[in-house]
Amino acid sequence: MDLVELLKRPESKTLEFKRELSAPDGALRTVVAFANTAGGTLLVGVEDKSGHVRGVTDPLDLEERMANLIADHVVPRLVPEIEILPWRRTQVLAVQVHPSPGRPHFLKREGLESGVYVRVGSTNRRADRDLVEELRRFARGEAFDEQPMPDLDSEALDFRAASESFAFVRKLGRSDLETLRLVTRHQGRKVPTVGGVLLFGRERERHFPDAWIQAGRFRGTDRSRILDRAEIRSHPVRAIEEAIAFVQKHGLHGAEIGAVRRRERWSLPPVAVREAVINAVAHADYAQRGAPLRIAIFDDRLEVESPGLLPFGLTIEDLPRGVSKLRNRVIGRVFHALGLIEQWGSGVQRMTRACREAGLAPPVFEEIGTRFRVTLFTARIGPSALDEIDRAIVDALVQSEGLLTSEVAKVIGLTPRATRTRLARLVATGLVREVGTGPKDPKRRYHRAE
Repeated sequence: MDLVELLKRPESKTLEFKRELSAPDGALRTVVAFANTAGGTLLVGVEDKSGHVRGVTDPLDLEERMANLIADHVVPRLVPEIEILPWRRTQVLAVQVHPSPGRPHFLKREGLESGVYVRVGSTNRRADRDLVEELRRFARGEAFDEQPMPDLDSEALDFRAASESFAFVRKLGRSDLETLRLVTRHQGRKVPTVGGVLLFGRERERHFPDAWIQAGRFRGTDRSRILDRAEIRSHPVRAIEEAIAFVQKHGLHGAEIGAVRRRERWSLPPVAVREAVINAVAHADYAQRGAPLRIAIFDDRLEVESPGLLPFGLTIEDLPRGVSKLRNRVIGRVFHALGLIEQWGSGVQRMTRACREAGLAPPVFEEIGTRFRVTLFTARIGPSALDEIDRAIVDALVQSEGLLTSEVAKVIGLTPRATRTRLARLVATGLVREVGTGPKDPKRRYHRAE
């Protein structure tokens, strides 16, 4: 364990400093929270916030005391790695806790009802009943949206709504409902799953009253003055399109002054907006009650917020590397079949790449309370990352009324396949718009986005 590298980092979801162990309750809560969430390292002998190393006296005695405290006060039993690290003329005690398959862990004195803690940012948060149940499901390898709803029958699902959602992909048969886990067998009969009801339930809001999207456009950079609002209560597949349309409606665009005329451009790449909204719907914790998904548009940014922390074992730092854990398997399976999700873990990378190519700051990902927020900023910090070929495509489209892929390929001297890749990236950044019946339409044309 490299103490110098640890001290370079601020306290976080996976790192905490303690000056001493005179009052061990805080350290024990941290150990429990690390084990329940994404693991982490506790350094004893380092000042909170400042990170100044004070060191510890009698490190061998402290090591034994820490081991005994964890063994006596944490249930189920937890065995972290405890190490004494030298620092100049003193030592620091390091307690490394790995994500535990035995979740939920809790403090014996406080009991299972109030002694379970999770890590949120650099703080420990007492888990409520819903969060404790999610920890149990995670330990069992179960997903909330795969659970059966035995009080309902398969007719609780709106098959027509499901068929319409799949119309552009394939014809949906009744047997597909079971394949997609929209329904499952429970005690000898077919019943809908939680995911089935969330996606296509006839009375979905009665069973999940917070499974909708609250959208708002605010003047300025805070919530003091609202200009417009919308309650989006459609089935999730349609709700995603309505939410994106709300963002586009509210003028997150600017102007690009050319030699001949003024051209409008979106200040947020459509692919980044789309990925943020789809991820929020796909990964939300629908077992939570109290608040819907939220989209807030400000003069300088877009915030997309959903209930639920990151899945256990995952940190903010994992996201840009493409590490992903699927919370809702039924919703994920359906979204993948519909082409809304391409590859697990790639959404964050597409968001980041689209923002970078548009000259924008990278997205910011945060856990706030028990919710997850993505923020996309509209202020440009640099030029759009277009090379000469991309600029040639854009210029050719400006001078035309739309071009086929083959026509664009002739302009830039590339193969149709390489040209399609270029065009897809330009569409993602919002500089180019495609018009056709779908991504496989051979006659679709590309236009300069206005």
